[in-house]
Amino acid sequence: MKNLLSISHLTKEELSSLLNLTKKLKYENSIGRKHHLLKGKTLGMIFSKSSTRTRVSFETGMYQLGGHSLFLSADDIQLGRGESISDTAKVLSRYLDGIIIRTFSQDDVVELADSGNIPVINALTDLLHPCQVLADLFTVKETFHKLEGLKVAYIGDGNNIANSLLYGCSKSGVNLSVATPAGYECNPEIVKQAEETAKENHCQINISNHPQSAVKDADVIYTDTWTSMGMEEEKEKRIRDFDGFQVNSQLMSHAKSHAIFLHCLPAYRGYEVTEDVIDGPQSKVFDQAENRLHMQKAILVKLLGGK
Repeated sequence: MKNLLSISHLTKEELSSLLNLTKKLKYENSIGRKHHLLKGKTLGMIFSKSSTRTRVSFETGMYQLGGHSLFLSADDIQLGRGESISDTAKVLSRYLDGIIIRTFSQDDVVELADSGNIPVINALTDLLHPCQVLADLFTVKETFHKLEGLKVAYIGDGNNIANSLLYGCSKSGVNLSVATPAGYECNPEIVKQAEETAKENHCQINISNHPQSAVKDADVIYTDTWTSMGMEEEKEKRIRDFDGFQVNSQLMSHAKSHAIFLHCLPAYRGYEVTEDVIDGPQSKVFDQAENRLHMQKAILVKLLGGK
């Protein structure tokens, strides 16, 4: 691992190693074991999009690992005033040991990594959200003690979460069914890549516009907000278009009795999910949110600590 731009770039061995290290770091945190794996390291955090979980989990993670983090909003650095990504990457490489970036364009993240000589972590783009889905895979494995052979059903918008689930599930042997409204499907090139990877790992990718068939016999049901950041003007249209795609108790009844519910948050109760599901006994959303901290610590150790 030199960067984390997409789960598609990870080998199966690297993915497995991240999951194992996350388990170790989470356990050590639970018993109060302190370590300084990143003592003397500094992480720059570029945010063109706001966040609760991403900022707090990365800042806390660096602190727990003995390192230091710098929050850099688009208004605070020259990148937001027209300085090129290439120049920014070269300058920051002289000051920092690593960069996370949460922004709009995946191409900008790739250019940042290509232009600098320090690790770059994709903390979200409009196309992908690898840190979230790696934490999701850890949450699933933590619950069921395995990944291969399980079925995940994703219901809703074919957004960055769905795209990263395609990469993550196909690489880890998880069967994935994605159900979106017509016109809101996942990136077709990513679907094609995931289908090819799934064949290699003996699992299946199913894409449809039918939520009930997608969740049939699922071990995990996952949804996300219908209106992502930057799409607020589409909210009313999306509410109409996503009618029938709400995760509620009726939809959950088609999954396995032990199925868990996941949501990357923030959630809008009464829209993509009902209150009784997200706050019910099958919900793992707050374990999932906590696991962002532990997975991202593992990513930071791998990239900045050379472990």
